[in-house]
Amino acid sequence: MIKRAIKEYAIITFGTILAAAAIYFFMLPSNLAVGSGTALAMVLSNFIPLPISVISLAINIILLILGFILIGPEFGAKTVYTAITLPVVLGVFEFVFPNFETLTADPLLDMVCYILVVGIAMAILFSYNASSGGLDIVAKIMSKYLHMGLGTAVSVSGIIVSLTSAFCYDTKTVVLSVLGTYFGGMIVDKFIFGLNIKRRVCVISPEIDKIVEFLLHELHSGATLYEGIGAYDGTVRKEVVAIVDKNEYRLLMEYVKKVDPKAFVTVYSVNELRYQPKEKKSSK
Repeated sequence: MIKRAIKEYAIITFGTILAAAAIYFFMLPSNLAVGSGTALAMVLSNFIPLPISVISLAINIILLILGFILIGPEFGAKTVYTAITLPVVLGVFEFVFPNFETLTADPLLDMVCYILVVGIAMAILFSYNASSGGLDIVAKIMSKYLHMGLGTAVSVSGIIVSLTSAFCYDTKTVVLSVLGTYFGGMIVDKFIFGLNIKRRVCVISPEIDKIVEFLLHELHSGATLYEGIGAYDGTVRKEVVAIVDKNEYRLLMEYVKKVDPKAFVTVYSVNELRYQPKEKKSSK
C-alpha cells in the first residue's frame, strides 16, 4: 500500500513538473494567457509586484479554500498536492532560469509546444485522479451553482482568463491565448481518451465456449453471455460480450481468428465505464 502510494505520488510529481515546464518555457515567455490559474497570475503580475509563482500559489490556496467552502472536501489530497506543488516548481524555475526569454522565438510555436506538453502532463495527472487545481476548482463551482456541464464550465472559465490578457497585451497575443485555450482542451481530451479507451467486443461463434474460457482464464477478463435467435432461420446462437483494453483486444482477436476464422465479431470504443452498486436492503 505504501509502495503504491509512493509510486503514484512520484508519477503525479513528474506530471506536475512537466506542466510547470510547459508553462515556464513556452507559455510565459510569449505572454500566452492560455486558460489556467497560472495564466491569471501572469496577467496579475503586471499589476502586482510579485513573482508569478507566488501569485499563482496565492490564487490556488484561495480557490482551494473557496472550493472546500462551496463544494465540500471532494478534491482529495492529490489535487491539493498538485495545486501547491505546481507554483513551487515554477518558483524553482524562476530561481534557476531567471529572466528566461524563449526557446522558439515564435509565439505560435510556443503555443503549439505548450498545449502538447501540458496535454501530456494533464493526462498523467487525470489518470491518477489528480488535477492542477486552479480553474478546475472554478469550473466545479460554476458547474454546481450555474447548472452547466463541467466541460462547458472549464471552457468558459478558461476563455474568460484568456480575455483578461487584453488589459496587458496586444490583440495577437489575446487571439493566440484564446485559440490556445480552445485547442488545449481538445488535446487534453484526446490524451485522456487515448489513455482510458477500452473496447466492447461482441463475438458470435460455434466455438463460443473456448472463447469464453480464454477470456476468463487467459485474459482474466469478465464476460457476459447472451442468447440470440437468427431472424432468417430461427437458429439460437450464443453471443459473448467483453470489455477489454488495447493489449487484451489484440490477444483476443488473435485467439478468435485461430479457433474460428469465420466468427462474427463487432467492436465498439468505450471511453467511460461506470458501476452502480446495488443498494443495501434495509434490516427492518
